[in-house]
Amino acid sequence: MILIKSWAEAEVDAYRIRKTVFIEEQAVPEEMELDLYDAQAQHALLYQNSQCIGTARLVVQSDGAGKIGRMAVLSPYRRQGFGGQLLGALIGFGKSQGIARFVLNAQMVAIPFYEKLGFQAHGPVYDEAGIPHRSMMLVLNPTVP
Repeated sequence: MILIKSWAEAEVDAYRIRKTVFIEEQAVPEEMELDLYDAQAQHALLYQNSQCIGTARLVVQSDGAGKIGRMAVLSPYRRQGFGGQLLGALIGFGKSQGIARFVLNAQMVAIPFYEKLGFQAHGPVYDEAGIPHRSMMLVLNPTVP
């Protein structure tokens, strides 16, 4: 089950997942993990048997694009389709809000995952928190009435 929540509703579960994955596993500095976008974002939380096992967020940028970020699934649940479910839930939610273009900063190792879901990489490789990343974008086809 995936629920879309505000930061006030999502903070405890989302931060627990992000702390485990980003701070503990990937050594991202804790002060970089939380930012001002959390309060503006809608957060997708993935539950299995009432335990939160994954999270991601969607922020609407000033240009109208939906920026997906902070996507994380706990280690025992990876490679089982849960990341795709989280991404699909955020894209579906964004689409319902009129968003037709989605962007994200993908870790290089995750690019094939995002490409399978329709995202295309663009621009150079860059460093974010000591991890190589590349920008990616998904543009939805306009709905024809």
